[in-house]
Amino acid sequence: MYITSDHLNEFAGEGLRTLALAYKDLSEDYFKWWLKIHHDASIALENREERLADTYEQIESDMMLLGATAIEDKLQEGVTDTIAGLLLANIKLWILTGDKQETAMNIGYSCHMLTDDMNDMFVISGRTVTEVREELRKAKEATFGQSRSLFNGHQFSEKMNDIKLESVYEETVTSEYALVINGHSLAHALEADMEKDFLEIACMCKTVICCRVTPLQKAQVVELVKKYKKAVTLAIGDGANDISMIKSAHIGVGISGQEGMQAVLASDYSFSQFRYLQRLLLVHGRWSYFRMCKFLCYFFYKNFAFTLVHFWFGFFCGFSAQTVYDQWFITLFNIVYTSLPVLAMGLFDQDVNEQNCMDYTKLYEPGQLNLLFNKRRFFICVLHGIYTSFALFFIPFGAFFNTAGEDGKHIADYQSFAVTVATSLVIVVSVQIGLDTSYWTAINHFFIWGSLAVYFSILFAMHGDGIFDIFPSHFPFVGNARNSLSQKSVWLVIFLTTVICVMPVLTYRFLKVDLSPTLSDKVRYLQQAKKKRKPLANRMRRVHRTSSRRSGYAFAHQEGYGELITSGKNMRLNVPQSSSSLARTMLSSTSWIENLRKKTAENFNSFSSDKSTKL
Repeated sequence: MYITSDHLNEFAGEGLRTLALAYKDLSEDYFKWWLKIHHDASIALENREERLADTYEQIESDMMLLGATAIEDKLQEGVTDTIAGLLLANIKLWILTGDKQETAMNIGYSCHMLTDDMNDMFVISGRTVTEVREELRKAKEATFGQSRSLFNGHQFSEKMNDIKLESVYEETVTSEYALVINGHSLAHALEADMEKDFLEIACMCKTVICCRVTPLQKAQVVELVKKYKKAVTLAIGDGANDISMIKSAHIGVGISGQEGMQAVLASDYSFSQFRYLQRLLLVHGRWSYFRMCKFLCYFFYKNFAFTLVHFWFGFFCGFSAQTVYDQWFITLFNIVYTSLPVLAMGLFDQDVNEQNCMDYTKLYEPGQLNLLFNKRRFFICVLHGIYTSFALFFIPFGAFFNTAGEDGKHIADYQSFAVTVATSLVIVVSVQIGLDTSYWTAINHFFIWGSLAVYFSILFAMHGDGIFDIFPSHFPFVGNARNSLSQKSVWLVIFLTTVICVMPVLTYRFLKVDLSPTLSDKVRYLQQAKKKRKPLANRMRRVHRTSSRRSGYAFAHQEGYGELITSGKNMRLNVPQSSSSLARTMLSSTSWIENLRKKTAENFNSFSSDKSTKL
């Protein structure tokens, strides 16, 4: 038995999956008796789990050990590179496994989550509450570099209950530590008076490995992080014992494979190999966050610019609730005129391509720190919308104040003003979404230019004579669009309004990219520089091929060196030649060259004579 135990420890240390084999002779009467008590325990209404455990313990006792087996459980392809990329993206990875401690640590080393260069590795293996508390205390002192008593015997310090644990990203430790804890110790560490300290120590470590844990403990660890940390959790697993962990996390990912489809059915996303997790997070996850933030910023800006024009108009209409725009424009603005461009941006936009997202993993950090959309960004969108609405109202108002049109008539009427402001608004928000779009596709072009075309088509249709004859009470702006947009001064006001609304944005973005570029701006610049170099390289290759074809074409019209090659006179002989033979060879070569010159001259003279005859 001791030899087999040593073999099991040796196999586990090598990272192998171990299995012990034993047998026991059972009589028929004993088996019938055991089967009856097992049936009674399985249908019991109270303490069913305990009774079943006692039943299994009875039949699995006094067995004869046969030996042990071990199989290699190799990691999937790309696991090491995936973990390395996720760690560079400032993503904390915890391993929650049911394997033995030796196997789990070996897996950590093979994944490079555990290295020999780490400052220290804390192994929590206490069996009692006191032992676990003492081991955590020592780990705490070593991690923070100071002796701060967190425990007072069996009673937890009152001060620690008042400590508010901040975000994971605010915890920075210059040294690298690893924490390894087994299932027995984890059961005590997850108790109410110790869970905060366990979580704090775990978050200060670079690597956390929980081995010999049950499915329930996996879920409890995930719930603990969700309870005290401002972080988004993701759980990934491939077996039925990972279902509770997958369901407890914010995002659940299941791997379909040899373990079955239970984890896949309980997950939000599923794929066949672990290495696809890097693409899911660093590419699609980042793009999704980037698109959603730009969508929200533009959505708030657009609606503030559209709505606050009524606020400025209220000072001149006595706050009578009269609207600036036509009623049909208010109805169709968010539904038809501006809905599709922002939808295309939310679906297809990307600042950098897929390969750069994988290469520059630091691009993932703005999403972790909520840099692309927060309270500050929201107030900037509000101020931008207020400025745009102010320009949309007061520039046409000042331009039309006591102004006559080209025909000498007064154009400062309510309907002309409404058409001018509405047209300026649609053009300004379309130009703005064009500036916000980083990745142009045919769909973006079609939606933006199509929305403008649809606006003018509907505008002239609703202000036409035909629809007014059918519904005179619903379309009172008859002929107004044709009358207003046919004057140059109106288009000049629209152009001036658009420029004043857009120029501050262009100036700010130009200065920001030039003076204080972000990592995304730098990567985008490199990406554009590579695109410019590729056409130049292709053009240079094409020029080289063209010159070679031209050269071959020129020699095709005169006698080449075929005679010299077929004669063999240009071949080097291994046997040294005498002086007389060498002289004869040089003489024959000279005569061959003279013949070639004579033939070339004769061909040229015949060509010149023919040309003279034709002239």
